Amino acid sequence: MSTAATAELAPRSNPMGAPKIVAIRGMNDMLPAQALWWERFEQEATDTLRSYGYLQIRTPVVESTALFRRGLGEVTDVVEREMYSFVDSLNGEALTLRPENTAGVVRAAVEHSLLHEGPCRLWYAGPMFRHERPQRGRYRQFHQIGAEALGYSGPDIDAEQIVLLARLWRRLGLPETRLEINCLGQSDERARHRSALIGFLEGHDAALDGDARRRLYSNPLRILDSKNPGMQDLLAGAPRMIDYLGDSSRAHFERLQRLLGCAGIAFVVNPRLVRGLDYYNLTVFEWVTERLGAQGTICGGGRYDGLVEMLGGRPTPACGFSIGAERVIELMREEAPVIEGPRCQVYLMHQGGGTYDVALQAAERLRDAGLSVILHAGESSLKAQMRRADASGAAFAVIVGEQEAAASAAAVKALRDEDGQQAFGPQRIVALHELAQTVAAAAGVGNRHTSQ
Repeated sequence: MSTAATAELAPRSNPMGAPKIVAIRGMNDMLPAQALWWERFEQEATDTLRSYGYLQIRTPVVESTALFRRGLGEVTDVVEREMYSFVDSLNGEALTLRPENTAGVVRAAVEHSLLHEGPCRLWYAGPMFRHERPQRGRYRQFHQIGAEALGYSGPDIDAEQIVLLARLWRRLGLPETRLEINCLGQSDERARHRSALIGFLEGHDAALDGDARRRLYSNPLRILDSKNPGMQDLLAGAPRMIDYLGDSSRAHFERLQRLLGCAGIAFVVNPRLVRGLDYYNLTVFEWVTERLGAQGTICGGGRYDGLVEMLGGRPTPACGFSIGAERVIELMREEAPVIEGPRCQVYLMHQGGGTYDVALQAAERLRDAGLSVILHAGESSLKAQMRRADASGAAFAVIVGEQEAAASAAAVKALRDEDGQQAFGPQRIVALHELAQTVAAAAGVGNRHTSQ
């Protein structure tokens, strides 16, 4: 093992005791302060997908390595260099942490015969894994929300997914993003273009970098996606896939463009857009931003009409996309550095002993009424508990002291005004059987299943 790798795995020393164990580089913790952006993104994405008729599917994080080698392509960067693969010590099976989830969703659809009843719209969310050098917007464990429409052949479903994404960006309030689209045609058209591209690049061998030379005969299309500034002028003159499209592929692409125009979606045709996986055909698209540096793609997708058959199913057209959660959330945080999360509505205090028993019952009644409640843990003075209540951001303090418990009542005190600003109101005594209804009404929360 190299010195650098050893240093990466070595735990940091802790002079006070045992060595500290830290997270693996490129696999990040999500702390409570970050969770509000994640929760908003996931909720908006889920609601948007459901509004278009997509149903959730969950697939394993670990799949057979053969799934990705067959589905993604042996000579893709993902399969060649980026997969976390290992051999199961119990049965010798080659396994891989999923680097993407389209192949897994298609495998599940074939395995469970989901398409026997007709086309289906599916969505997924979860972590993916790629072994690459961590940098801004590119991590070894990253998260995606994506969708797959299986069994739909026309460009209308391609357009639907792009329109869906445009709606999501509006709901999230993202800064301006750019939609780029291209058409990769069908296999015979790609073969003709591939041959012309190799011939062109062979004629400019001196201008190719090492990565381009490595890909020249195995995956020349990926050279078109090179970010090397020194190759951009050369690639601008390379043969374009769009010039090799047959009538059917061209009609599909032209219809997609008309549908996007009809929906008011601005786009740019990028003839060098190829995506990084072998299963794509016809439509490919990406949403990109200039705000994230080199990792500017926040979402990508397209058609993969041959993948279902490739993984053992009947020939089935399909189209899908995946959203890079970390990148979208970074854009959200740039646009709204501060986000207001759901505050605790009630902080419930007590004086210990029997008053805690009463407070425990009162807390459950308040939660039954739809309120979020923190019940003070442990025994502290009421003055100390009031400081905790104020720090919690609660709108109301509910106090069960010995006198209140004896009277089957509680004291209620407002701590915030309607704008969430500190504003202490008068304290009043409320009978326990009226407590949940009273506080819920004051908080503007409708009772859901209050049990008195």
